[in-house]
Parts: sequence; structure tokens; C-alpha cells
Amino acid sequence: MFKSLLSLFFKPNCSLCERAASDSLCRDCQRQLKSCQMKNPGQFWQGDLPLFVWGEYGGKLKQAIATMKYNHHPELGTFLGRWLGEAWSKSSRSFPSKKIIVIPIPLHGDKLKERGFNQAALIASGFCQLTGYPLIAKGLERVKDTQAMFSLGTSAREENINKAFKIGKSLLKSFPHSSVLLVDDIYTTGTTVKEAAQTLRLGGIEVMGVVALSTAKKQSV
Repeated sequence: MFKSLLSLFFKPNCSLCERAASDSLCRDCQRQLKSCQMKNPGQFWQGDLPLFVWGEYGGKLKQAIATMKYNHHPELGTFLGRWLGEAWSKSSRSFPSKKIIVIPIPLHGDKLKERGFNQAALIASGFCQLTGYPLIAKGLERVKDTQAMFSLGTSAREENINKAFKIGKSLLKSFPHSSVLLVDDIYTTGTTVKEAAQTLRLGGIEVMGVVALSTAKKQSV
């Protein structure tokens, strides 16, 4: 009872606006984030590496991702990952009958130490909480310390990410006949996830597609 009384006076602050909130985000910030959600998150589910994406990168969603990564708010990753999982579960593009495992795009060890967490792994954790899929957080390992992609051209991006990943031991020991869903925070050109998928496929592991929190790709109207 004492804890209940305390919660009335000491509510957590919203991770984005610092106002009192009953969850990681206040209702107003949640409303603004929902306005970034794709009307059809499965519209890019096609081609060699299909993409399912929750929202359009910009506005409040861009702020939330930046706050998570650079202002040390890891709780936003799990929170938004649950929204991603909810959208997947409701979509006709989901495949509940398939044996699926979820693997986040990894950070290099040096970047992981610097940031303290892998945002893709947190999003994947929230996603799996909603979908019930098993998560293998270290299914892939990043063995190359790559540059930031936003300043690079197409050929430089490809060279930068070439041979950046290897299959993790935890994946080799588990679920050899499952199909993999890759999870990342932002999908831009797809260079990173394509390299990750190629690494898995060369190891004989099926990759179903990519699930991302956001993309700069324009949605159809």
C-alpha cells in the first residue's frame, strides 16, 4: 500500500519531454509518435529481402530514436519495440505458422562499450515480448568497426560494411531449421541489413526479411 501511495506522488518522467508519465512516455508524446506510424507497415514486404517497418523516420520518431541512442534512454527501445511487435502481429504480413527466430543487427564491441547498449537488441526484445518469437541477441557479431553510413556514398557504404559480420556461436547451436527476422532501428539504403542477411545465407541460414522501427523510404498513399 505504501508503494501505491508513493506512485501517486512520484510518477516517472516522460523520456522525451520530462513531464510526469505513467510509462516511459507521456500520453502527448505517444500521440505525436503514433502520427509517424505507417498506414501500411507491410508495403515494402517484397523482393529478395522484404522489409516490414513501423514508422516514417522524421519528427517525433526521429527525436525518440536520437534520445534513446545519444541521451541514454534505453527504455525507449523496448517500449517502441513492443509497438513494432503489435503492428507485426496485427498485419496480414505476419507468419505465425513459421518457425521464426529474431536477430538484431549488432554493434561493434567498441561502440557497444561506448553506448552501453545495442538499440536494435532492445527493440528486438520488445518485439519478441509481443510476438512470442525467440530472440537470439548474439546471433550475429560485428567484427568490423565501420564508419557512420550517413556521410558515405553508395560504393563507400558497400565497402564500409563488407565482411562486417560473422555468425554467432549462439545461433549455430540453436534453431538450425528456423527462418530469421533481422531487426534494426533505422532502414535507410538497406546496405547494412543486406550484408547481414548475406552472412547468414552463406552459412545456410534462411532469412525471411527485415523488421525495422523506422525508414526514410516514402510510404505509398
